Amino acid sequence: MKHLFFQTNNTWTGTLLRWTLSIVFIPHGLQKTFGLFGGMGFGKTMEIFTHELNLPFIVALAVIMIELFGSFLLLIGWGTRFWALSFIGLMTGIMLTAHVQNGFFMNWFGTQKGEGCQFDILAIGIAMALLFEGGGRLSVDRSIFNKKTG
Repeated sequence: MKHLFFQTNNTWTGTLLRWTLSIVFIPHGLQKTFGLFGGMGFGKTMEIFTHELNLPFIVALAVIMIELFGSFLLLIGWGTRFWALSFIGLMTGIMLTAHVQNGFFMNWFGTQKGEGCQFDILAIGIAMALLFEGGGRLSVDRSIFNKKTG
């Protein structure tokens, strides 16, 4: 099990993919949790998710926790495959429930009813690559795996 969870290639590929996904999602997690970067904070986000979007409490909480904790833990490379799988689930859910009906393209010019699924597909692709590649160099996963395998 430790091989499946912590093993990673000793390349920069996983590192760069982790950092990219993290840097993009850390602000989203901070918006939803602490109201930074123009966000609403935890209480208002949970209210909107559970009352307006009708998400179950546990799903709404999981969205916020994946974006906050998952992003920071991906940044350091701890549990890369777990968090990559979590982001795949998160972005697939967001795409299917909120974006796919708006088409493919992002709403750059404000001419659509909402965002398309272009960004979701990109994030899912990065997370899928991390699922196969692992955390790469400079990851906690690599350090743990090297200690466990001697």
